[in-house]
Amino acid sequence: MKARHIPWRAVAAAIALITTMSACGAGTTDSAGAAGNAAGPKIRLAVGIDPSYAPIFLAQEKGLFAKHGVNVDVVQFGKGGDAVDAIASGQVQMAGSSDTTAIGTLQQNPDLRALLVYESSGKYLKVVERKNIGDPSQIKKMAIVPGLSELAATRFLQSKKIDPKTVSFVTADPPEIPALLQKGNIDAYVLWEPWPAKGAQLGGKIVEASGDYGLSYVQWLITGNKWLSANQSAAGKVAQAIDEAAKLTESDPQAAAQATLKAAKVPTAQTIAAIKEIDFGVRDITAADLKGYESTADFFLQTGKVKSKPDVSAAVIQNWFTQHAGK
Repeated sequence: MKARHIPWRAVAAAIALITTMSACGAGTTDSAGAAGNAAGPKIRLAVGIDPSYAPIFLAQEKGLFAKHGVNVDVVQFGKGGDAVDAIASGQVQMAGSSDTTAIGTLQQNPDLRALLVYESSGKYLKVVERKNIGDPSQIKKMAIVPGLSELAATRFLQSKKIDPKTVSFVTADPPEIPALLQKGNIDAYVLWEPWPAKGAQLGGKIVEASGDYGLSYVQWLITGNKWLSANQSAAGKVAQAIDEAAKLTESDPQAAAQATLKAAKVPTAQTIAAIKEIDFGVRDITAADLKGYESTADFFLQTGKVKSKPDVSAAVIQNWFTQHAGK
């Protein structure tokens, strides 16, 4: 797969028309929220800026972290991979990340540990094509974000019996990609909302969701092993807060949407639509999950993204939530 990067300046004017989330350009943003009077050291929790992080924004808004006895600052990053890297650099102590994105960084960040799953979906990632693409075999260029987006694009092509090596992969940031499609610089992409909807607004077409070709993702709560070893109790309290918030997100989507609007400037309608497509709920990572994670690790090795297979078994802590969050 050939990869190249199209610079921001080439599409800045078009992006200005479609970007609705002001946090995107800031790199990272600290979100204050209802901190309460929780004791203990501050825990910086890294998130992205799309509706899949609605439970964390809701936990922040409702003061659920303080309720469970932890002092948490939610820090926004433009990409999940940046949030993962922030753990390794010590900028943050915990993060939400897709399993795919985290696995792709394990070689350079072997200290990462996945504690639990707090969401899953086969509907949230969607394939967007230019309107004049009549058949996937006509796709010559696809935009990707390294990690989950790249895996989803690869699996889409394979599901259509297209060799991914025959398609040029263009690496870009999510806000750039709908404009690239509109300008004809790419033929298709696979991304999470709101970027499929943005692509459709700019003349593209949503053709299917990742689950239609057998790909689902989960979102992990991750941290670093060194920090975790000294803070198991605090990590368990963070997990309890996210557990409560995930249940509340499912039962009261409007509250989650309002919290996401306040924290990340995502329109409420987008978040409510996303909640219908995502299954929110905290659970343990189990032995049954490992087969899928090993397959993802194989993907990174087979595509030459890493020199050796990521050690998923070391990174994933099975049954941690049950053992440390009082369940």
